Amino acid sequence: MVAPRARVLVLGSMPGVASLQAQRYYAHPRNLFWPMVERFLGIAATLPYEARIAALQRCGVALWDVLAHCERRGSLDGAILRASEVANAIPSLLEAQPSLSAVVLNGQRAATSFRRHLQAQCLRLRPMLHIHVLPSTSPANQSIPLQARQQAWSVLADYAGPSTA
Repeated sequence: MVAPRARVLVLGSMPGVASLQAQRYYAHPRNLFWPMVERFLGIAATLPYEARIAALQRCGVALWDVLAHCERRGSLDGAILRASEVANAIPSLLEAQPSLSAVVLNGQRAATSFRRHLQAQCLRLRPMLHIHVLPSTSPANQSIPLQARQQAWSVLADYAGPSTA
């Protein structure tokens, strides 16, 4: 889901069951990712999935996951077995996409796995890479009030916007 000249890479930990079944990012109907995108980038959450992805790409936003593979029962990030984690080739993506200037980590588990497997190598390749850890948009994340999550996710607008090309 990476278009040329993408400026920000949003990384989840690993898709949940609903997303894996639908073969779509953030497919659970109560996940707040698409409402956040609508709020800060103006891309309607009600658009067909393919139109939302195309609009994200035009705004310079790429989507992927920290993990390529893992074992877990269910959708909760807390159920991911640490020993089973295999990271995606994000350093290779950074090499291929020099326009990427920021990584947005969707939740603490994405951040933990990114730090464990990828952060050192990514920062060696791109020392000025901005890394933002944001509250998870998962419906399981009820400990952080919606207003606080919205405030944190407003950083998306700092990197994304209408394509300059």
